[in-house]
Amino acid sequence: MYCDRCGEPAEGDHTPCRTARRMEPPRYCPHCRRRLIVQVTPTAWTAECSQHGPLEPEGQAP
Repeated sequence: MYCDRCGEPAEGDHTPCRTARRMEPPRYCPHCRRRLIVQVTPTAWTAECSQHGPLEPEGQAP
């Protein structure tokens, strides 16, 4: 598993990443570390891995 913000292995302290993710969409696939295809709109975001498909936004209004 990988951090979806910095792409590094999930072990260790990722407090800055978790803090930043409150305001940003993910940038890396947490399963394979590939860069995500990310689209940001004023009210939402979508993120998709070319191998694993779309990521579900956590806490995002539909």
